[in-house]
Amino acid sequence: MQAEQPSLLLVDDDATFRAVLGMALSKRGFAVSGAADVVEALILATQNPPEYAVVDLKMPGDSGLHLVTQLKQLDENTRIVMLTGYASIATAIEAIKLGATHYLAKPAEVDEIVAALYRDGGHADVGLNPKPQSVERLEWEHIQRVLMQNDNNISATARALNMHRRTLQRKLAKNPVRY
Repeated sequence: MQAEQPSLLLVDDDATFRAVLGMALSKRGFAVSGAADVVEALILATQNPPEYAVVDLKMPGDSGLHLVTQLKQLDENTRIVMLTGYASIATAIEAIKLGATHYLAKPAEVDEIVAALYRDGGHADVGLNPKPQSVERLEWEHIQRVLMQNDNNISATARALNMHRRTLQRKLAKNPVRY
């Protein structure tokens, strides 16, 4: 008799990525259900709270951060990995504070995602980045996150950052970050 597969909710607005990752996770023993956005994910999760979830950060509508909160309210034991192509320290901290188990930047290998789902703590084998992000880059990412939270409204973002609107506009126009 075969043991029941653990349920996993995979949420990403990229249908091809969701299908490929879903198949790979199924092959690794998960019963995968997929959703393209937070609304669809909440419908699935309400019907059957998942044991595991892999959630994209940036999707149309509400962000994956909102979904992390909702999933934890449905079942505090759900293990959630936030997966994003828009990785930043600020969003990683926010995801963990909201209840995500881990946070991975895309592209991530399937085995890395599975390991993160099962890992309880940090990964001690990960070395320090020899080229950490600059303060300017961190500031830029923070401004971008707050701008996104304010639906790209410059005035609301300036108020949230306690910054003069013109100063914010100069920072956005100048973009001092070197990639």
